[in-house]
Amino acid sequence: MIPDFQELSDKIDQLAELTHALRRENAQLRQANSALVVENMGYQRKLGEASARVAALLEQIPALEEEIDPEQLPASEEAQ
Repeated sequence: MIPDFQELSDKIDQLAELTHALRRENAQLRQANSALVVENMGYQRKLGEASARVAALLEQIPALEEEIDPEQLPASEEAQ
């Protein structure tokens, strides 16, 4: 009966070690996840800024309909 208790005790020790290792890994993953969330927020901010700059540039480009008179186009371009 003593060997059974020793085996059970060993398994409990292994389970405790595994639990501690998983908790450490979980804490590391949470830290890594937090860092990635912050990094992602920075990228989203930069993407928003770039999008706003592109939109501002597009607003400065005159519309083709206003600038080009269809009667002035060569015959090959009118067919398109």
